[in-house]
Amino acid sequence: MGLGKWVKRKMQTWLEIVPPPTGQTVVINRAHTRELDVLRSQLWYQGDADELFQFFHQTETATGSFWGTVPGSSKFRKIHSGLPAVMANTLAYLVRSDIDDIKAPPVWDDISRSISFDELVGQAVCDTLVSGDGAFKISVDTELSPYPIVEFVSGDKVEIERTRGAVKAVIFRTVYTVKSVRYVLHERYSKGRIETKLTDMNGSPRPLSCVPELEGICPLVEFDDDLIMAVPLRFYADKKYPERGRSIFSGGKSQCFDALDEVVSQWLDAVRAGRVVKYIPLNLIPRDPTDGSLKDVSSFGAEVIKLNALINEGEADKVEISQPDIKYEAFVSAYTNAVLMCLQGIISPATLGLDVGRMSSGEAQREKKDVTGDTRNTITSELEKTLPKLINAVLKTYARMCNDAPEDCDVTVSFGEYGAPDFDSRVETVGKAAAYGVMSTETQVDELWGSSKDDEWKSAEVRRIMFEKGMLTANEPSVGGGA
Repeated sequence: MGLGKWVKRKMQTWLEIVPPPTGQTVVINRAHTRELDVLRSQLWYQGDADELFQFFHQTETATGSFWGTVPGSSKFRKIHSGLPAVMANTLAYLVRSDIDDIKAPPVWDDISRSISFDELVGQAVCDTLVSGDGAFKISVDTELSPYPIVEFVSGDKVEIERTRGAVKAVIFRTVYTVKSVRYVLHERYSKGRIETKLTDMNGSPRPLSCVPELEGICPLVEFDDDLIMAVPLRFYADKKYPERGRSIFSGGKSQCFDALDEVVSQWLDAVRAGRVVKYIPLNLIPRDPTDGSLKDVSSFGAEVIKLNALINEGEADKVEISQPDIKYEAFVSAYTNAVLMCLQGIISPATLGLDVGRMSSGEAQREKKDVTGDTRNTITSELEKTLPKLINAVLKTYARMCNDAPEDCDVTVSFGEYGAPDFDSRVETVGKAAAYGVMSTETQVDELWGSSKDDEWKSAEVRRIMFEKGMLTANEPSVGGGA
């Protein structure tokens, strides 16, 4: 034993330090499967209060959540804010509307219009943000379209087989119901083949003829190529479920949405309980002259009826109005903090038009908006890698439909700049960088004009600027030209 270890042991004995036991194990029971987690995210997006109430009462009664514990009745109204759908739809719109340029063979223009490519990308982004992942599915049906048909299937109906991170196969599941009997269609897309099989809900194989829509479909299609006619998509990796995508509504965001709905529901319940209450003496309520029954007292357009009021000892009968004092400031503060917890790390309140920082400076508001830019960049970075693969797969499928040899094409997809500053701000920023000598002339022109000018115009502008600065000299014309 070395001197250091001996001194350490003597010190532990003198200080009575007990080392931790070895071999400790912790057992954690997960409350949800991945399917339930995806279903919960989809229910948050759909925003149906009755469906949320049913789901949480069946799965999360022990967590103390608002949707899982507070009883639903007509006396207390449970309200969903709708914020998850607004978040996903806004991010999908930002990305879809920002597709700048697609460089592909000319035939892609016709295919793009046939499959409504921009709408397809918007749906894919929204579904992936909600469900965590999904996959583009390419199929051929000449009766519907002379071009390949492209669909996006959400992650709850997709299984992805990977080997050391590489996609090996994509399995699509579709549920059919025939005469109250449910069947599941499994379509396995792998390199050079598509396998189709039908099972019942217990997993037992069934013939495809059990479902009329599937009659005539070949159980196995093979082709001489390593192409997989399916392209997976995900933006965030899920540590809880390896090799699958993570929803922006997973993890602690579900509790944040639950807390926001609780604040909103309590707020509006307090407003309902804080209505004006009128106390009217019985002898001041108008009566029907025919039978003497009491009439309803309307606040709008009520007729004035003169009655002989009874004079009590000390005071006369009168109508009294009472209204509780509602602490609106407390509800507003709780609502603001709950909204910030829901949006934190995903999207800026300013992007959604929410003014939750009225006392913040303009610079602080711009910094907060950078959160939306970070999320948007994460999405577009993945799309810039996935969409060229999808376009290539579609073009190869179309070439096979035309009995041509499929070839790899050089395809690029680019997106514009999100929240770019105005021209004056760009001029000021680029001018400062040029003054400090930290930016070349080519970079200055590119940063200033972006994609609004072509490369030829930018090159001419660079030469003009360099010539005016004396960095280039023009060829002087010769005089005479003779020997």
